[in-house]
Amino acid sequence: MIGILTVLALVTLILTAFGSGSPERAATTTAARTAATGVQPEPQVLATVSNLQIRLPIAGEAVTAIGFHGSDAGAMELDPVGRQANEGLLARLWRRIAGSARQGPVWYQLEGGPGTEVLDVGAAPGTDVYSPVDGTVVSIADNVIDGRAYGSRIDVRPTAAPSLIVTLNHLEPDPSLAVGSPVLASSSKLGTVVDVAVVERQALARHARAGGNNVAIDVHPAAGSLP
Repeated sequence: MIGILTVLALVTLILTAFGSGSPERAATTTAARTAATGVQPEPQVLATVSNLQIRLPIAGEAVTAIGFHGSDAGAMELDPVGRQANEGLLARLWRRIAGSARQGPVWYQLEGGPGTEVLDVGAAPGTDVYSPVDGTVVSIADNVIDGRAYGSRIDVRPTAAPSLIVTLNHLEPDPSLAVGSPVLASSSKLGTVVDVAVVERQALARHARAGGNNVAIDVHPAAGSLP
């Protein structure tokens, strides 16, 4: 009898813990999003690496989805802030039982390899993108796909961690931006989101509108810095 009651209690707990998952997912993935211009993001932290905080680069109302995926290009592993929406059932159940539910933005583990080296922040093309860190622009280069340039890659050396480089991809640089420009997190505009989904499938497309277009952010050691 005790065994039966235990099983029933466990089933009830699972249904309680996960029964509302689908509506929340639907709200995250089907809400309409349009390009946001002239709206600065809230200073919300999306990920950390070492002592560096990576902040939201896009106005919250314009974000279509947030995701992380792996990379074999030498980027550092990021520690996501918030809750993984597509976390496994057992992991979610354990967090519920242990009372260790994570607060913050909802994010997805994306296809493209296990790991969290790359942060994709989804938004419609034309959306304003702001710096995710305080620092200095050290490079602006074309993002080349199949021999053609689709936006640019912008490298920022963060003030809080000068031995690292924060790279943002899939942007059309702001005309006022130049190498050597100082930038402030959440307030210095770097550019706008470009439409790369027309030529390259985006990992975020499974969870977001606008073809999964996004700003891709990764962090790697600066050239010549110690490992």
